[in-house]
Amino acid sequence: MTTEQTACILCSRNCGLRVEVEGSRITSIRGDEAHPVSRGYLCQKAARLQHYQENADRLEHPLRREPDGSFVRVGWDEALADIARRLIAIRERHGGRAFAFYGGGGQGNHLGGAYSRQLTKAMKSRFVYSALAQEKTGDFWVNGRLFGDQRCHLTEDVEHADFVLFIGTNPFQAHGIPNARDTLRELKKDPARQMVVVDPRKTETARLADVHLQLRPGNDAFLMAAILAIIVREDLHDREFLARRCTGFAALEAELRSIPIEDYVRRADVPLADVERVARGFAQARVACVRIDLGLQQSLHSTLNSYLEKLLFLVTGNFGKRGGNNFHSFFLPFLGHTDERDSRHPRTAHHKMHPIAGLYPPNILPSEIEHEGEDRIRAMFVDSANPALTGANTAAYERAFSKLELLVVVDVAMTETARFAHYVLPAATQFEKWECTGFNLEFPDNAFHLRHPVFPPRAEALPEPEIYTRLLEAMGALPKSFPLLRRIATREPAATKHLVFLAAMGALLAKEPGLRPFAASIIYRTLGQTLRTPRASASRVPPAAAAPLLALALELASREPAAVRRAGHRGNRFSLGVSLFHAILERAEGTLVTRHEFEDTWSFIRHRDGRIHLDIPEMLQALHALRDEPASNHPLVLLAGERRGYNANQIYRDPAWRKTDLDGAMRMHPDDARALGLRRGARALCTSATGELPVTIELDEMLRPGMVIIPHGYGMRYRGGEPNGPQVNRLTASDHCDPLARTPYHKHVPVSVRAIQEASESP
Repeated sequence: MTTEQTACILCSRNCGLRVEVEGSRITSIRGDEAHPVSRGYLCQKAARLQHYQENADRLEHPLRREPDGSFVRVGWDEALADIARRLIAIRERHGGRAFAFYGGGGQGNHLGGAYSRQLTKAMKSRFVYSALAQEKTGDFWVNGRLFGDQRCHLTEDVEHADFVLFIGTNPFQAHGIPNARDTLRELKKDPARQMVVVDPRKTETARLADVHLQLRPGNDAFLMAAILAIIVREDLHDREFLARRCTGFAALEAELRSIPIEDYVRRADVPLADVERVARGFAQARVACVRIDLGLQQSLHSTLNSYLEKLLFLVTGNFGKRGGNNFHSFFLPFLGHTDERDSRHPRTAHHKMHPIAGLYPPNILPSEIEHEGEDRIRAMFVDSANPALTGANTAAYERAFSKLELLVVVDVAMTETARFAHYVLPAATQFEKWECTGFNLEFPDNAFHLRHPVFPPRAEALPEPEIYTRLLEAMGALPKSFPLLRRIATREPAATKHLVFLAAMGALLAKEPGLRPFAASIIYRTLGQTLRTPRASASRVPPAAAAPLLALALELASREPAAVRRAGHRGNRFSLGVSLFHAILERAEGTLVTRHEFEDTWSFIRHRDGRIHLDIPEMLQALHALRDEPASNHPLVLLAGERRGYNANQIYRDPAWRKTDLDGAMRMHPDDARALGLRRGARALCTSATGELPVTIELDEMLRPGMVIIPHGYGMRYRGGEPNGPQVNRLTASDHCDPLARTPYHKHVPVSVRAIQEASESP
C-alpha cells in the first residue's frame, strides 16, 4: 500500500487529495492538508472516485465501428493510419471548415488540451466547441467589452467579504468557492457579515442566508436591474470609483434611473422591502462581492444577466480590493480573445455564428453538421466529452452524429457519444497519467497543480499527448523524430536552465515555420522524454506530457515577474520561468505560481485608456427592452440540471456510486403535484416542445410552485443497459437560447407533466 498526492476531478475546485493505493485500487481518500488552496478540505463525492477509476464501461483497446453498428478491436497503428487517411481526404476535398473539434479536457483533465488543439491546426480548422461555451461565453463576451479582453476573467473573495450576494448558485452543493461548506458556515456564524441568496429554490445555501430572495424563475434580470436602480436613485453608488476607474457611467445611469423599480420587483415576485434592504446593504457594506453560476448564466437574458451582475460590484466600487471581486492570473491559457468585430475570426456556415473566447456554442453544432451546403461539418473529434447527453437537444445530436463522414471519440469509457463514432480511442484515466488542474482562478494567490500518475494505464489505453502526437505523425504533419533536439535535451547540463534547448527549438521553428503549430508535440518527443523528478522516479513515468508547461512558465514569469517572485520563485529574467517550471514538476501537492497585490488589478485591464467601459450598447439596448417584454405565462417551468448530493459530471458512469436519489427524481412543489394528481414516488411523463421523458416524482416544499427540477449527470447506459435515470437534454431545445452567445436556457424550459397510467392487472 502506498499513499499518493493527487486531486479531485469532479468540479472546478479540484481539491487536493491523499489517496491510499493497493494494487490497482484506491482504498482510501482524504483531503490533502498540504494543497496550497484546498488545505485538506473535501466533500463527500470525492470519497467515491474509485467508481470512476474502476467501472465496466472502461475502454481498453481501440475500437472500429462496423457497418452493422457493432465494434471490433483494432490495433493503434491500423486505427491511426485509417483516421489520418480519412482526415486528410476530407481536408483536401472540402477544406478546414469541414472539421470541428469538441471538448479537449473535462474537469481536471486539461494537460492534453495543448496536444489535441494541434489537430485543428493540422486540419486548418478554427471550429472548437466545448461545454465551457455552453455555460460561460456570454460572461466572456461581457468581460471583453467591459475590460478590453475576453480573457479578463473574474473571481470573488467570498472569504473576506462583509456582504456576499449569491445569485443562481448553490455553493453548498456546486462548490465553486474555496472550501465551500466551511466558508458558508463561517459566513453564517459571523453576525457582522451578511449573506444573501437569489434563487427560486430554497437551497442548502439559501437556508444559511440572512435574506433569501426566492424569485420567479427567469426574472433575474428584472431583479438585478431593480437593485441597481435603487442604488443609483438613492445615491449609493461609488462616484469616486466610477469617475477614476470607469467610462460611460452617464449613459448607464440614465438607463438605470428610468427603470420602473416597483414593476420589476413585482415581476420577480419578491418583497420590495427585502429588495431595498439588499440593495442598501450591498452598497453600504465596507466590502462586498457577488458570486454567480449557471442558474444565472443559463437562464433567460443570460448575457444581460452577466452584464448586470458585474454592474452590482462595479457601480458600488467593490472591485480590486480584498473581499470584493477581482481579476486573477492564468497559468494554463484555456481562453482566447475573439472579438466578433474582427473579421479574421471565421463564422459558422449555417448560423453565421462567431467564436467567443475562441469557442463556438454547442447549441448550434447539430445544425452545422446537418447544414445542406458544401461547407458543412463532415468530420469531428470528441475528446473527454459526451455531448450526445450533455448538449441541448439529445435527439438532434443523435441525428447529426449519425450523418458525419468521420467521428472519432477519445475517452476513458464507452459513452453515449462514442456509440456513434467510427473509431473509439481509449485514453488513460486521470489517475493513470501526468495531468493538471487548469482552473487556477484565485486572487491574490494563485496556484497550479501538476499531478503524477497513480496507476499505469490499463491494457492499451494511452495518454492524450501520445494519441495526438502519433496521429500527427501518421498525417505527415510531424517527423517521427528530432535527433538534434533530443540529443541537446539529453546532454544539456542543468546549469544552463534549458537555454540551449530553447535556442535550438527556436532555430528549428524559424527554419521550418510549418512546424510551429505542433510545438507541444515536438517538445514532448524531445525535452519531455529527458525530464526527471523524484515523482517521476516513484511513478516510473517521466513527466514528458508536462514539457510544454516550460513555455507557459517562461511566459508567466516574463509577463508578471513580481507576482511570480512573491510566490517564492527565484531567478533572473532568463531563469525565473525555469525555476517556476521545476517547482511545478517537483511539488506533488501543487505550487503557488503568483502572489499579487490588489493594486495589480488595474494592470489586467486591456482597454488602452486603462479604464472599465460601462456603456456597452448591446447591453443597454437589452436592458431598455426589458420594460416591453411580456410576462411569461407558462404554468410549469423546468430548471434542467441541478447539482445534488449524489450526482456529478458524466465521468461517474456506474450508478452504484450513488447512496441516495438513485432515479434522479424530478422535484416538484406539493401543491403542483396535488393539482396534477401525483404523489411521492409516482411515475410521470414530462413533456417539452422538444421531447418527453419519464420521471419519478419527489415532493419538495423548498421549491416555488410552478417550477420543477431534474438533475444532470444521469441517463448513461451503463454496460449497454437502459438509461440510468433521466436524460434531461431530451427536453431542452437547440434554439431556446440567448440570441448573442447562444447559451441554452436550461434553467427556463416550459414543460407539462402528467401521470403515467399503470397498466391494470388482468382479472
